[in-house]
Amino acid sequence: MAIDGSGLCYGHHPDHAGARRRAARKGGKRGGRGRPVAEISELKQRFEELAEDVLDGKVDRADAAIVGQLWNYAVRSVAVGLKAREQQELEARLEQLEALLEQRDEARGWG
Repeated sequence: MAIDGSGLCYGHHPDHAGARRRAARKGGKRGGRGRPVAEISELKQRFEELAEDVLDGKVDRADAAIVGQLWNYAVRSVAVGLKAREQQELEARLEQLEALLEQRDEARGWG
């Protein structure tokens, strides 16, 4: 959505470039959080290790079932986070398109 009557959204307004860069840097410093592929890979490895431990008799089956359920919640949490991020990105792209259309219409005298 356009801000300040400029026809530009926050994501493209030059006055906010520094804030966007700082936010992007901050997001990249979160380590494993925010990197869903790494999180899923780690959880997959832990599931495999848990299965091996159950088969080797190192972990009780009932305990493993509970741990597996908790890890499944983590997997679902990552999936929900991905969907939310995707929706935010689509909304931002839609706002950009709307702003461009408004600019075009204004330039043509349709606004």
